[in-house]
Amino acid sequence: MSGGADVRVTEVVRTFTMPGGVPVEVLRGLSLQVAAGESLAVTGPSGSGKTTLLQLIGALDRPDSGEIRVNGRDLAGLDERAQCTFRNREVGFVFQSHHLLPQLTALENVLVPAWGADKTEERVAHARSLLERVGLADRCSHFPGQLSGGERQRVAVARALVMRPCLILADEPTGALDRRNAAELMGVLLELNREERATLIVVTHDETCAQRLERCVSIRDGRIMD
Repeated sequence: MSGGADVRVTEVVRTFTMPGGVPVEVLRGLSLQVAAGESLAVTGPSGSGKTTLLQLIGALDRPDSGEIRVNGRDLAGLDERAQCTFRNREVGFVFQSHHLLPQLTALENVLVPAWGADKTEERVAHARSLLERVGLADRCSHFPGQLSGGERQRVAVARALVMRPCLILADEPTGALDRRNAAELMGVLLELNREERATLIVVTHDETCAQRLERCVSIRDGRIMD
């Protein structure tokens, strides 16, 4: 990782068309700043736009209006190829569902984001070290079906970090875990945030999880409520 990402969201609007052609404005002029290396929790009721915000910051979606800048670059100004490169090289995604490929081992799953790059010995060694760091050194050759839910989610965290991203986006990463596994997973993410200074943004309903991050904001009616 090469330092954190400075994230600036300015007056962003995102509207979705529901069945029947009814428009629903999910984000209504939302603005947010996240400093490089900061850890931030985003809370709010279901349907408030938390996941939409994360997808916009990660260039998985585009706003209808407003601006999103990561390290000074306007994401809407990037073409599709540049956005793909941004997502692959600079962003690590962690979702509530681990999305591991069942036919691949834990190590191979971690290396999936590197498929378009050279699989050097250094990259494979880095993947192994990440699995060791999340407590899975002895699970490298295991398939997802041979791992517990908590172990699969930790593999997903290692996969998110293998390209050394400057920005980690986690959408309800502990939602499917019990309290002990949830605490361990958040510990790993926060440790990496502190040591590597990668910016960490976590969407969560878990107050205990949110309180462990440096700052917490809430989305209400499509806007940030500090």
